[in-house]
Amino acid sequence: MSLSREPGTATTLRHNPLNAVTATVERITREDGSTYIRKELRQPAQPSAGRPWAASMDPRHWNYWRREVEVYLDDEVRARLDGTGLVLPAAEVEEVAGGAVLYLEDVAGLAGTEFGLADHAALARAVGRWQARPAVVRDWTSVGFLREYSTSREVPWGLLSDDAAWRQPLVAENWPAGLREGWERVVAQRDELLTIVEQAPRAGCHLDLWVSNAIRRADGEIALLDWAFCGDGAVGEDIGNHIPDAVFDLFWPAERLPELAETCIESYLEGLREGGWRGEADVARRSVMASAVKYAWLLPGLLGRASDSSHKAYHQEADSRYLFQQRGLALKWVADWCAEALKG
Repeated sequence: MSLSREPGTATTLRHNPLNAVTATVERITREDGSTYIRKELRQPAQPSAGRPWAASMDPRHWNYWRREVEVYLDDEVRARLDGTGLVLPAAEVEEVAGGAVLYLEDVAGLAGTEFGLADHAALARAVGRWQARPAVVRDWTSVGFLREYSTSREVPWGLLSDDAAWRQPLVAENWPAGLREGWERVVAQRDELLTIVEQAPRAGCHLDLWVSNAIRRADGEIALLDWAFCGDGAVGEDIGNHIPDAVFDLFWPAERLPELAETCIESYLEGLREGGWRGEADVARRSVMASAVKYAWLLPGLLGRASDSSHKAYHQEADSRYLFQQRGLALKWVADWCAEALKG
């Protein structure tokens, strides 16, 4: 496979435009029809701490600007994936003024956004095999991701107790009974839920595991993309992100969330055991559930946007009623998950 940097036609790919690290992500199509991915990363020009999605110069920060460069250049990171069912795309790096450019393999295969249940199971099992192995620890791997990320957002918390916000048609007509009370408990016990995850057995984690960062190749192996947050996490934390996020951005039906959750958790536990992990399954399962506290900000954020004229799911226009109905069901599931995790 050639990653030569020949010019070609650029097509901008869907990505998070709010993240200050990412300047652009493009697919470059050469004259012969072959393709590669060009991802440009920006070094922060000045301190921007406190802003959502701010880039950082701190190698331990969850949004350290250069982390993904370090991942792709690290042969041991690649080697730890061998035999797990996961792969890291081929890459080259160009250092540029004010940042760096990644030239990445344009992985061919089934996009995670199109995964069926068997593909989700394969991903969870492969992640389990990988996380049963000792983590690669570097001075650039992130530490404390879940707490720092989940508490870095500007959130209209007061809307949780605002009756008028809950009477908005998109909310009142589409969210299930008991969600308000359940979410109030999640927020009230957020610190306890974060502590459960922080005290769980540790693992090297991707920390942005979800369908848009996975591609299943024809040989069955799954390429994981976007390693910008990777570092110290809890056993189960990646799976706890992957499951609800598939529904939140409308890539999996909320009505089948229980099936997805049980399949992914059981497959993940199988992968851990295959990789030699000998911890308690209930501990890993509890960590999966508690890590969904990451989304504590989402419900009040939706309350604040429920009267907007249009809505988006992962930066694309979505049917507002369907979006709120699906997210409402998923939020109720997360609230119940967190309640179960708190029971111990």
